[in-house]
Amino acid sequence: MIARPEYPRPQFERKNWINLNGEWQFEIDHGRSGRERKLYEAESLAQKIIVPYCPESKLSGIQNVDFMESVWYKRSFDISEEWAAAGRRTILNIGACDFATEVWVNGQYIGKHIGGYVSFAMDITKAVKAGENTVVINAVDIARSGNQPVGKQSRLYYSHGCDYTRTTGIWQTVWLENVPDHYIKRTKYRVSLENECVYIEAVCENADGKTLTAKATFGGKEVGAASAIVSNKTVMLQVKVSEMHLWDVGDGQLYDLVLDLEGDTVYSYFGMRKVEYKNGKTYINGRVVYQRLILDQGFYPDGIYTAPTEQDLIDDIQRSLDMGFNGARLHQKVFEPRFLYHCDRMGYIVWGEHANWGLDISRPEAWRGFMPEWQEILERDFNHPAIIGWCPLNETQTNQNRDFVRELANMTRSYDPDRMYIDASGWTHQDDISDMLDVHDYEQDPAIFREHYLPLEKGEPVVFNRYKQGGLPTFMSEFGGIWWNPKDLENGWGYGGVNSRPKSEEEFIERYRGLVTAMLENKAICAFCYTQLTDVEQEVNGLYTYDRKAKFDPAIIKAINTQKAAIEE
Repeated sequence: MIARPEYPRPQFERKNWINLNGEWQFEIDHGRSGRERKLYEAESLAQKIIVPYCPESKLSGIQNVDFMESVWYKRSFDISEEWAAAGRRTILNIGACDFATEVWVNGQYIGKHIGGYVSFAMDITKAVKAGENTVVINAVDIARSGNQPVGKQSRLYYSHGCDYTRTTGIWQTVWLENVPDHYIKRTKYRVSLENECVYIEAVCENADGKTLTAKATFGGKEVGAASAIVSNKTVMLQVKVSEMHLWDVGDGQLYDLVLDLEGDTVYSYFGMRKVEYKNGKTYINGRVVYQRLILDQGFYPDGIYTAPTEQDLIDDIQRSLDMGFNGARLHQKVFEPRFLYHCDRMGYIVWGEHANWGLDISRPEAWRGFMPEWQEILERDFNHPAIIGWCPLNETQTNQNRDFVRELANMTRSYDPDRMYIDASGWTHQDDISDMLDVHDYEQDPAIFREHYLPLEKGEPVVFNRYKQGGLPTFMSEFGGIWWNPKDLENGWGYGGVNSRPKSEEEFIERYRGLVTAMLENKAICAFCYTQLTDVEQEVNGLYTYDRKAKFDPAIIKAINTQKAAIEE
């Protein structure tokens, strides 16, 4: 059976595709000499690997956890006469490959992509032929350079603290699509509750003068349609919906959408919802929503960055819901589109983030190592109704390039003026950039924790974070992180230090209750995010173990989390 067989991009799906996951040839290129040795022309590579699992993972069959600055992949694939016919195009899609990726097909150089977290596509039409073809992929990943984002991948040989096993090279599905010479390249949906419609903007290739048709259905019933003519490369149209079904927290109602550009058909969906931040509160569809979030690192024991199966994605969302959380911070990793799809359909709210750790944002190189991929992330994930806010940076240094941080905000708001925005979660905030201030506080004593933020209710600022900034934070975006590992009382890492570890399950629950209740009862706080959903390797502050066993009765945690918040009155 092929690894991860499902179509990887549910919001932009074509039926004419070939999954290239499975066994590939593989070689580690420690000296980064593969180009000189022309490995892209080699008869064979030294090892075998199972794609889409990274070579550090058990599921890949390699399980090499040392630094690998360059790796090579090779496999053959067949395409039909129909695919190779005149007037057809073959597109190679790579879900994610860390970090700098180059591609050859049948020995012909195709192109390069920079960025290890987002999907990208390359037109390989000129290089392929009917019958057998060969693709070679090289990934260069210099995790310790300071010039690229690596997220929670350890920059030391061993995992330590809250840094874990690295991911090198391909870690999401690789697939081929065949399209007409004219095709839809990407789309952008903006919904309007007031006008009961969705506005669709599409970027198309070789389609000037052709007609794009859109048909929306809900529950199998057609509820709207429209068409418009492409001008140059773009087309805009408005689809009025005859029935309003709101996407909401815990109720992910979705409209199906079929787009057709004279023979290129894309299957998609959208959700009708409106997100606002005003008066220190989050509103969805005009109703105050308290964000009860969990920090999700997106690591898996056997797959590292890659979920072993699609069901594992669904199960992690359900585990969070079972404990009374209504969403997550998707932390220091760009999660795959199928995860976001399940967030959409399950009504699970999330923040879109990047993996900036490892990138020195005081350097000029930071722009090249981050900005282009952040734009690609916005373009890929914009249409997901589950994403309610963007936060590209996390816990940044004080000597950051302030122009870089401000331009990130300008870029994001230019592309998406409707969602909430935070410049950098937790530590260093720049004035007048974020919609809300957030704070990270791992104080373990609930009484001290509560007392510290009571002045906010009077509109008085508090001092917060390691750099002693002050202000009026309304989002406790990291807290808790309570160590609990009863099977090994001596080892493991968690927040607060050894002396603050709970001595019993009952003590853990009471501390958890105290910290969460302090947030819910504070009339100036509109959101919290508890650290974290699962243990990850040596970090043992999850509510579930790394192999996804509940440490506590989910019903107890749910009862605490779902207490009515002061702002919900």
